[in-house]
Amino acid sequence: MATDPPAGDFGQHLLALRSRAGLSQEALSQAAGVSVRALADLERGRTRGPQRRTVQALAQALGLDAAEAARLERAAERGRPRPRATARAARAATTAGQPTAGGGPDGGGASGGSGGAQAADGPAVGGPAVAVAGALPLPRDIRDFTARGPALARVLDLAEEEDPEHPTVVVVAGQPGLGKTAFAVHAAHRLASRYPDGQFALDLCGMDPEPTTPRDALARLLRAVGVAEGAIPAATEERAGLWRAVLGDRRALLLLDNAVDEAQVRPLLPSVGRSLTLITSRQALAGLEAVHRMDLALLRREESIALLTRIIGPERVDLEAQSARDLADLCGHLPLAVRIAGQRLLSRPHERIGKLVRQLADEEGRLDGLRAGGLQVRAAFELSYRQLSPEAQVLLRRAALAAGPDFSPEVAALLADLPVAKALRYADELTDAGLLQSDAVAERYRFHDLLKLFAAEQVAVVDGPEVREAAEERAGDWMLRRATAAALRFDVDHYQDAPHGDPDPPRAPADREAARGWLEAERAQWLAALRRAHAAGRYQQVVDAAEAMHWFSDLNQHWELWAEVFRRSVEAARALGSRREEAVHLNYLAWAYNLCLYDHRAALESADAALAVAREVGDEVQVGWALGYGAGALHRLGQVEEAIDRLRQAARCLGGQDSAQARLGELTVLNTLGNNLRTAGRAAEALQVHRRIDRVCRAGIPGQAAEVIDLYRAFAQQQIGNDLAALGRLDEAEEALRQGLTSFEAAQMPSWSESARLDLGLVLRQLGRYAEARAALSRARDELGEVNSPRREEAVRALRELDHLAAGS
Repeated sequence: MATDPPAGDFGQHLLALRSRAGLSQEALSQAAGVSVRALADLERGRTRGPQRRTVQALAQALGLDAAEAARLERAAERGRPRPRATARAARAATTAGQPTAGGGPDGGGASGGSGGAQAADGPAVGGPAVAVAGALPLPRDIRDFTARGPALARVLDLAEEEDPEHPTVVVVAGQPGLGKTAFAVHAAHRLASRYPDGQFALDLCGMDPEPTTPRDALARLLRAVGVAEGAIPAATEERAGLWRAVLGDRRALLLLDNAVDEAQVRPLLPSVGRSLTLITSRQALAGLEAVHRMDLALLRREESIALLTRIIGPERVDLEAQSARDLADLCGHLPLAVRIAGQRLLSRPHERIGKLVRQLADEEGRLDGLRAGGLQVRAAFELSYRQLSPEAQVLLRRAALAAGPDFSPEVAALLADLPVAKALRYADELTDAGLLQSDAVAERYRFHDLLKLFAAEQVAVVDGPEVREAAEERAGDWMLRRATAAALRFDVDHYQDAPHGDPDPPRAPADREAARGWLEAERAQWLAALRRAHAAGRYQQVVDAAEAMHWFSDLNQHWELWAEVFRRSVEAARALGSRREEAVHLNYLAWAYNLCLYDHRAALESADAALAVAREVGDEVQVGWALGYGAGALHRLGQVEEAIDRLRQAARCLGGQDSAQARLGELTVLNTLGNNLRTAGRAAEALQVHRRIDRVCRAGIPGQAAEVIDLYRAFAQQQIGNDLAALGRLDEAEEALRQGLTSFEAAQMPSWSESARLDLGLVLRQLGRYAEARAALSRARDELGEVNSPRREEAVRALRELDHLAAGS
């Protein structure tokens, strides 16, 4: 029969149990949520009597049975200090005007002392710690508290790194529903044994219409530590001084929950001593100096499921594992939402998780579904919303109308009908309030999913449909005009340094690089604006925007949205009755199907439709493009000879035209023709075709920008390299491919540069330069995956083959 370890041997007993379990201190720390330093102090005997919750966490992490856990608790209990003041000492202190546990309630959950004398030089205050029963005690800890291991470990470490000259203050801030109070309460319970002079919790009512004033908070705290009512000064500043004097020689833990701002908590903070203060707030409290900040994040999916499991039990979660994952996702991994969903399921043991998932899948009813008794996600959001200024409330509501996962202050300003500077100010206010999340790098903001639903509800309730319609129309028109002007910077026929048609020229993107950045960042917004214009029948605006996007789309051909853009522009051209524009945009659509969606049958269908319309209106340039795009689709469908035949027709058609556009079309068609010839085993013919393109590019094309011609030459160089490789002239192939790759990288065109890098890696492999080949192929594999290129699989296969070659060398 196992016996209890001798008194004072808790550390040796713990060390033996950890060794038996085969756990390092780091592993046990992570599993139990106890810092490594605290474990080391326990095992070395520096800390002899850890509190019960710490022992329970260790027992669970070590996998102890009930009997072993009880023995470990008894060992800890023998090492804990006895109370520092007996009832007799407390009574003696009372007669001397010292604090007592027997005072009556003050209406705020604390008990004050009775009587008390005041000396001529100031109030009488309590001596070394006497615990006051019921005086601002810590709230009940949550038994199923889950996750937050790293954050908890950091708080425990901060508590151990105490500096009497600089008492530790930890601010736990973040959006509603993150579980800030639960975390702070749990941390306080874990740390309680370190602070024998008292643990005091005070709700500062920061979300109430009238938050607790510093003066009232100080009175409650002073009463809690035993200062007699008559000894509490009247002025806030004097109360703060007395509070700091009382706390200066004590080891106390102070939990200030639900703070409204810095001014409320600053007078409550100790100036010296070994106390620890935990502050929770929905505000960032950015103005507080010399504090440690703990910004809690959303739960990870596995943490959300762990919390759900602790609430409703593993049997129900295991039975519906996928539904549990879906439920966690619908809750946005917000701890409050997950807890509410769990509590609701717990109260209805006969209901399936899948039923709740189906109910919450409807966005309009999701917030209604996330309620269990008095717990409501919507109510938590409403508290923060009511604290905002009217202007910030407007911005929060209207920002919910923005498309996509995030938005800029510019978009928010348009929706709220505010100057950008004011929108930025209110967005910062919302970020400090935890209602928006700011991007780490860019000047952009995002909602939590559930907060966005709440904000959208407020639009319907407060603003109504007419205001919403006006806001979306104002923002959509502006965004589409800006997008069209920015995209025109890439058009080879209409390239210009000054913006054309921009709604705000002084703030327009200054150059191509800025225009590209704006178009990429705001693509969800301008695409939504395009849809809106199409639905409203503004067809010419749709056609103009899509036409402006034509050349810009080449820079981001991996975006699947181009198929939608050009489908809408085709429909708009038909609605306008413009057959020529219909042919043009059918060709653009064929391009998108070929290179963005890889739907080659749809590409062929669109190209054939463009060919018929172009021939009907006599537009030979569009005839040539249609033949070329159709040939590309045929080649990808395995109809190589038909593709070659169409390409020769396209080259003759475009070669007979005088325009610069026709010459560029001819070069594109010839490039594709060479590729098809090489695929058909006619590499020498392909080389002749591609060198012809190179000569034309070196000679230049009148009316075309040099950077455009450089890109066409880069294509030719890449394909010349592939032709030479097919002919076994590997050294020459490497040189040509490197030239093409350099040009594509300079133009920042990842879809093309990584394709060239893949070709270079294949040549380096043939040359036996395996290390260089691996580097090129690995980067190409990763980057091609980023742009959703089908050539990524080719890179994967090439790397696999390279492994076999290297193993055999």
